[in-house]
Amino acid sequence: MNKITDTVKHLIIINVIMFIGTLAIGGGTLFYDWFALHFPKNEAFQPWQIITHMFMHGGFMHIFFNMFALWMFGTAVEERFGAKKFLFFYISSGLGAAICMIGYYYFRFVSGMDILNGAGFDQAQTIETLKSGYSVYDTRWNQFLTQEQLQNFVGVFNSTMVGASGAIMGVLVAFGMLYPESKLMLIFLPVPIKAKYFIPGIIALDLISAITGQSFFSPSNTAYVAHIGGALTGFLIMWYWKKTQFNKNRWD
Repeated sequence: MNKITDTVKHLIIINVIMFIGTLAIGGGTLFYDWFALHFPKNEAFQPWQIITHMFMHGGFMHIFFNMFALWMFGTAVEERFGAKKFLFFYISSGLGAAICMIGYYYFRFVSGMDILNGAGFDQAQTIETLKSGYSVYDTRWNQFLTQEQLQNFVGVFNSTMVGASGAIMGVLVAFGMLYPESKLMLIFLPVPIKAKYFIPGIIALDLISAITGQSFFSPSNTAYVAHIGGALTGFLIMWYWKKTQFNKNRWD
């Protein structure tokens, strides 16, 4: 393994500092309120959260595996891109992940809101009711929304998103396109698989999980749509750069 590159090292340090801050200040609540990505209609949402959420993590194993992946794959990718392009690529993949997740949440939220609007509920008042508490809702909504629809509607409004996974999925895609013949293995499946097969396979499992809700390797609350958004953003940037800027040694 090559020595860790500067940008990867700095990203890991920032993530660790944010994680320590989460543990040390306000029992984690304050950092989540300030820096986790909230649903845009929620009053807790702030524009900077679109960036800061990708430096937040929900637990030790969450940050450990993300930072391990960033070190393992990001170092090789940064060596090919250079520091500036790698940082642009990393942040862009994280933003793509966030945009896809917010879009998915909006779809689920608007679906419930449309039903309630059709039933005669005022949209502004409905949102004010949601703002009044984490799990508070108008019990009359039960007459028009199924239990699943109600959980989606209230849950999305109060959702928070944290983690570097979307950005790292973009980095994985870049690694797979730069080093397609490299062999990778899952910890619990020690069979070497070429990157050009391994990474699309991981993305396919995320897609299946997003559609079915069935988790294969990650916790059930994993933002699979964000993973797909980060991977798609990374692929589109790589596709463009490969057509316009790639040479044998470096992406200049």
